[in-house]
Amino acid sequence: MGGIRDYAIFSLDREGRIETWNVGAELIHGYSASEIIGRSNSLFFTPEEVAAGHPHALLGRAAAQGRVDEEGWRVRKDGSRFWADVVITTLEDSQGQWIGFAEVTRDLTQRRTVDVARRKRQEDLLRSEERFRLLVEAVQDYAIFMLDPDGIVSTWNSGAERIKGYTAAEIIGKHFSLFRTEEDVRAGACDRELAMAASDGKLEDEGWRVRKDRSTFWANVVLTAIRSSSGDLLGFAKITRDLTERRLLDEERLRRARAEEAVRLRDEFLSIASHELRTPITSLQLDLFGMQRELGDSPTLGKKLARATRNVDRLTALIESLLNVSRLVHGKVELKPEAMDLSQAVAQVVDSMRSQVVKSGCEVALDAPESILGVWDRLRIEQVVMNLLSNAIKYGAGGAVKLSVFKSEGQATLVVEDSGPGVPEPDLERIFERFERAASARHFGGLGLGLYVSHEIVNAHEGTIAAGNRAGGGAFFTVRLPLKTALGEV
Repeated sequence: MGGIRDYAIFSLDREGRIETWNVGAELIHGYSASEIIGRSNSLFFTPEEVAAGHPHALLGRAAAQGRVDEEGWRVRKDGSRFWADVVITTLEDSQGQWIGFAEVTRDLTQRRTVDVARRKRQEDLLRSEERFRLLVEAVQDYAIFMLDPDGIVSTWNSGAERIKGYTAAEIIGKHFSLFRTEEDVRAGACDRELAMAASDGKLEDEGWRVRKDRSTFWANVVLTAIRSSSGDLLGFAKITRDLTERRLLDEERLRRARAEEAVRLRDEFLSIASHELRTPITSLQLDLFGMQRELGDSPTLGKKLARATRNVDRLTALIESLLNVSRLVHGKVELKPEAMDLSQAVAQVVDSMRSQVVKSGCEVALDAPESILGVWDRLRIEQVVMNLLSNAIKYGAGGAVKLSVFKSEGQATLVVEDSGPGVPEPDLERIFERFERAASARHFGGLGLGLYVSHEIVNAHEGTIAAGNRAGGGAFFTVRLPLKTALGEV
């Protein structure tokens, strides 16, 4: 055994002194035979173990048990340490008397380094898997779970419970077809989904999914095949996200875009149509005017001609309204401000509309006790007054209408009140939009443009217009205009 090089093999007397020494012992421990024979084996132990009496205790155990085996740190001659596997066996003479010990030591430092590294990797992997498990479990916005190769749910996170409504105890062990609509299940969507994911490695889809309470939600689903290192299919990882809110927002954006495009096309059509109609209407007006001059004393023809003239005037007013809207939409209305008296302008509009007032059966009262001087576009302001008064006598036909002009908080104020049905509270702001009205066109006619045009004109003057309801019934409209005493002065 003296030539064995991979093991340190030597004998000790009963006190632990070294009696024999082989080549392997010299290579492992670093001592030559002449340096070590006769010395205690405690030289091979760390100072901490020597201080604790471990060398003596180890020999005592070997003497009592006949054999002892341990792994631990040992010390070489140069003070370096190595990890050793040590076996100590008692030796007896021919008469069976205990005479000492045989010790076999093997250097396992390299193996221990590999083992320690491997254990560390395993521990790191376990910690990583645990952290990942905790992470997946904590995710609330995604349903993350595993399926076996047949589509049976095998894991379940809190996000899956929140989105789908099942607890882990309720769903683990059941088929994932519970999450699909009945139509999808009958069509074989579940089997097809698994087959495609297994074939391509991954499948992504969006569609309706079903919760525990059978309500549906729009889901983004990613299904990934999980395979072993040898390529065997172990199952599937499935990630589901509830996109119902996003889908509703997308649909709303699409509806809004379509509505805006429809409004744009309508405005474009009205602009073209009103321009195209204006020329023949002007020609027709001139023809009717000429016919009136040439007409004799025929009362029948006179009545017909008067009716035709009124209809042409109504059509002209309608086309002018459409043109006004077109100009306002495209920002082509230019104000021509001039010094004027608002009270006087309102009185002139009321006077010009006397025939319409009489026909409606309304009683119109004007309260404008003082002149209110300012700089505004006279024609546009008169247009606002005409629109508001026309509305008042249309909706409040047969009742009282009152117009008030006064100064308030440094502004010129016009209030038009009627005794009609009033305006529903939810419509008080909406009625100033294009083609909007609070009452049915079937009963009151019109295009719903007058208030929109009035709003834009007042806004262009840096003023405000608002609607409200009177306590005793009826509606009122309030226009406030900044007082300007000179062009450009506020």
